[in-house]
Amino acid sequence: MKYESPNSEHEILPNKLELTNLKEIGREEYRGFLRAEIKFESELEQINEYDWMLICTIHKTALGHLYDFAGKLRSVNISKGGFLFPAAQHLDAAIKKFEQDFLKTIPKQISDIDTLINITAPIHAELLFIHPFREGNGRTIRFFTNLIALKHGFDRFNFEWILENRMNDYIAGVQAAADKNYEPMISVFRNFGQQES
Repeated sequence: MKYESPNSEHEILPNKLELTNLKEIGREEYRGFLRAEIKFESELEQINEYDWMLICTIHKTALGHLYDFAGKLRSVNISKGGFLFPAAQHLDAAIKKFEQDFLKTIPKQISDIDTLINITAPIHAELLFIHPFREGNGRTIRFFTNLIALKHGFDRFNFEWILENRMNDYIAGVQAAADKNYEPMISVFRNFGQQES
């Protein structure tokens, strides 16, 4: 489902490649995220801290060849399925608070899966609730969450399974983050979040 905005966002977003076919755009977005995945996973050892700039760089690396807004906070209000994300005018303050309250508190070492889940699930839910970008939020946030897991020696979270089998619970976890309630997303992560080794 695409985003909705006051200016009717069922149109194709302007893009640098001047693509007008949704399937072609989807393929380019997929290729972009694949390139970003290869780049950042090969540079895991160079990631020494988690900050907003890292998330922006992931987004820009994945979508910069396609969109001018890649790596930048969205400037429009958006909704999805009737759920309204935070207003664009409040994003800068929301991101600063998110960085301070969530990213800066990630420990240097995470030794067990329960700790990983208790740290990453709230980050994941809160950032999805903020929805900072014009497009590509879910993919960027899922990739960033997996980057934290890989950096600390864990397997990726099995988001493909979650999206196929627990989509309603996943969406509920994002919506609960509006009230700073992260237990629903923690539950999703705990029960079905990690692939079996």
